[in-house]
Amino acid sequence: MEPRLSRLPGLPPASPACGLYVHVPFCLRKCRYCDFYSLAPPHPLSDYLEGVSAEIALAGKAGLSCDTVYLGGGTPSLLPAAAVAGILERLHGSFRIDPGAEVTLEANPGTVAGGQLASFRAAGVNRLNLGVQSLREEKLRFLGRIHGPAEAVRAFAAARAAGFERVGIDLIYGLPGESAGEWLSDLEAALALGPDHLSCYLLTIAPGTPLGRDLAAGRLQAVAEETAAELFLLTAARLAAGGFVHYEISNFARDLGGAGGPAVSRHNLKYWTGAPYLGFGPGAHSFLPPRRFWNPPHLGRWLAALRSGKPPAAGGEELDRSQRVLEALFLGLRTAWGVDLAWLREGLGWDLLAERAGAVAEFAGRGLLRVEGGRLFPTARGMLVAERLAVELS
Repeated sequence: MEPRLSRLPGLPPASPACGLYVHVPFCLRKCRYCDFYSLAPPHPLSDYLEGVSAEIALAGKAGLSCDTVYLGGGTPSLLPAAAVAGILERLHGSFRIDPGAEVTLEANPGTVAGGQLASFRAAGVNRLNLGVQSLREEKLRFLGRIHGPAEAVRAFAAARAAGFERVGIDLIYGLPGESAGEWLSDLEAALALGPDHLSCYLLTIAPGTPLGRDLAAGRLQAVAEETAAELFLLTAARLAAGGFVHYEISNFARDLGGAGGPAVSRHNLKYWTGAPYLGFGPGAHSFLPPRRFWNPPHLGRWLAALRSGKPPAAGGEELDRSQRVLEALFLGLRTAWGVDLAWLREGLGWDLLAERAGAVAEFAGRGLLRVEGGRLFPTARGMLVAERLAVELS
């Protein structure tokens, strides 16, 4: 195993402790690529906080132990610091939250100031994730972001000054017409800031978004698959050279040395390793294995259910064995940990090497997979086609 991978925390399946996600559906303006549920101003803050408090109280009756909290959106940094403190206080009052829990807040560089960040830190947030997306002006305009490169640089500096030791940056690449040189220049500018964590996402153009409508009308052309693969591999190589561990297809953690190891997003590991998590807020999803359920992406319907004393879930499903095998393969093959073959065999009753020996050998021969130490690992190229591999192997 590559040395840095051996420093990653605990091989999945992960700790049974639950993760808590709070969806804050407020934005100043919706970005052109975004298909998450969000609301433009005016924001019904008091209604939202009422609903979150009620939902936390309902879910807290189960008395779950938790070790991560994540406030995502939307734009959680639009919340007053007192509101963030109140949400965290309610979570602590309803769940057994580990004293060393990771508590992350997503922030838009165009909506934060130094004093506000210091207040978030004082409220108990210990990890900040900045939605920078790019440090090139023309790219930010194309994406519909409300900030410019200078604001992103200032926001990062303000986060460090406010006492955040863990600061991550989100970036987007693979815009129509974006060259490898342009993307690498953008990546270098982000690295110069000194983040602990980088999420580098290939632009996904979802139907119904402004970019999706432009694509459907022929006003823009999505990046070719070969170009996307080239940019992905360039990204992985550059960040590996810079001391980052590529631990999930889009995520890279700086190896901090010593006992700390790579600065992974512990909360997002819940999603990739099949661990339980609870979501609060309109549009939030939850997973208590083997059951998955979700809230309506509509603040009014979500709040109406809570005001009537009912859980607000709009739907749910219980995964059968074949679905869990497929999901374990798909998620595992997106990560540096790969898939624990003994867990598949003993936990889900699927002996992969016996049932799909030919396919495993074929994909290994094509440089997409390798079997080592009782685990099935993807190569970098294998991560790119994780979904296809999972379908063939399940």
